[in-house]
Amino acid sequence: MFSQFSSYQPQLLSLLRIVAGLLFVTHGTAKVLGFPALEGLPPPGLSLAGLSGPLELLFGTLLVLGLFTRPVAFLAAGFCAVGYWAVHAGQGAIPLANGGELIALYCFVWLYFVAAGPGPWSVDAAMKRA
Repeated sequence: MFSQFSSYQPQLLSLLRIVAGLLFVTHGTAKVLGFPALEGLPPPGLSLAGLSGPLELLFGTLLVLGLFTRPVAFLAAGFCAVGYWAVHAGQGAIPLANGGELIALYCFVWLYFVAAGPGPWSVDAAMKRA
């Protein structure tokens, strides 16, 4: 029944990359630009939290565009893994309980893009076609 959807796999891969990238960008805009304004965000500075905002903006933007997808996704996955272990893991073993489920999910989504590539709707694919 669902096999008919297989033909949409490349487009859905691109859509997943774009949506996940846009969501990742919002983490950066909240930390760097204060939009959306969220309570409890740490102040910017030379800390893991302070450095994470610009990296989320950069990685997220490149991933939305599908530009240098595999290396950027590799760096973003590592960034998320470090963030999980540095911030969340010490608060308990279960990601739902330690507040780390979102960063853990991002880590594996980015890792998937290292293997799968950006999909057809990307700057990488356009450069390959040219």
